[in-house]
Amino acid sequence: MNPTSEAISPKKLAAEAQQAYEAGAYARAARQFAAAAEAFQAAGRTLDAAEMRNNSSVAWVQAGQPEAALEAVEGTPEIFAAAGDTRRAGLAWGNRGSALEGLKRWREAAEAYTRAAELLEAAGAREARAAVLQALSAVQLRLNEPVEALIAMQQAVDDQPRSLKRGLLKRLLRMPFRLLGGGS
Repeated sequence: MNPTSEAISPKKLAAEAQQAYEAGAYARAARQFAAAAEAFQAAGRTLDAAEMRNNSSVAWVQAGQPEAALEAVEGTPEIFAAAGDTRRAGLAWGNRGSALEGLKRWREAAEAYTRAAELLEAAGAREARAAVLQALSAVQLRLNEPVEALIAMQQAVDDQPRSLKRGLLKRLLRMPFRLLGGGS
């Protein structure tokens, strides 16, 4: 007997989606996260539904389907912002940026990543902000904005936990500014 998705709890659907994601079955995971989102929405749990839509977006990006990823994440940053959840709003903007990057819509991706970094900084989510800034830096290089890319990468390194590698990266990233007669 094969139960319909309506008979399965949203949490069970989400757990199955996570298992598929961890197994590398990204398209299946994306569909299952979407089913979990629908189930959470039907139960009146809007924030959980938005979270599942973001997970679906991430899985679609991994599956190489950025258009589906963009569709999945649509509207979720605003849902989290309206609920006062700055961290998840920032993550949603980052997911939107990733989908736009996959579509080679570089300018829009840079804007989404910038918004994500701002929100993640406000939320104190340093590691997530560092990842977004690294993605922003790569997009800025594509946009032929090397100085902006260097600044974004410097900010990303600043958000990393202290380590020998971080110290070396910080020194390397300061070199171009010194050569230009700029910062310390």
